[in-house]
Amino acid sequence: MERYIQAPISKEEAAGLHSGDYVYITGTIYTARDAAHKRMYEALERGETLPLPMEGSMIYYMGPSPAREGRPIGSAGPTTASRMDKYAPSLLDLGLAGMIGKGRRSDAVREAIVRNGAVYFAAVGGAGALLSKSITKSEVVAYDDLGTEAIRKLEVENFPAIVVIDSQGNNLYDTAIKEYAEDVFGEA
Repeated sequence: MERYIQAPISKEEAAGLHSGDYVYITGTIYTARDAAHKRMYEALERGETLPLPMEGSMIYYMGPSPAREGRPIGSAGPTTASRMDKYAPSLLDLGLAGMIGKGRRSDAVREAIVRNGAVYFAAVGGAGALLSKSITKSEVVAYDDLGTEAIRKLEVENFPAIVVIDSQGNNLYDTAIKEYAEDVFGEA
């Protein structure tokens, strides 16, 4: 199913998304990768507040290339999400509602997604130049010293993604493999 959603996302809207849905996200999302996640985790351990709101927010696991003239951002492809698996459950428990990346997630992340009614989306790897066309504004909001790994606030319009793990824990990677095996090999 094709869906148009607004970011930040409500729990009700997240609950209406299903593994395999194609979505187009409009609104505000944040970027953060390994180094930024580590800093946020350490800040939480010290009892400090985070540099971005968690409730209803989406984090895109991405480090952009430099912006070309007249553009707010350069190529903006997803990075491997599993590198953030150590930190994601804590952020989900604080209200993070969506994550965008590529690749599989750990069982602990899937459990935290279900526990918190969140969603994991995949963006198409290798399509960073195309994905950047959906980004209308980019602003560094924290950890500027991390360069491309700084936390950015992005404004996006019809940013394309696919629901991989929905709020019920259904995982597209698992169901797609099973369906492929049934179609190709006749195995259940």
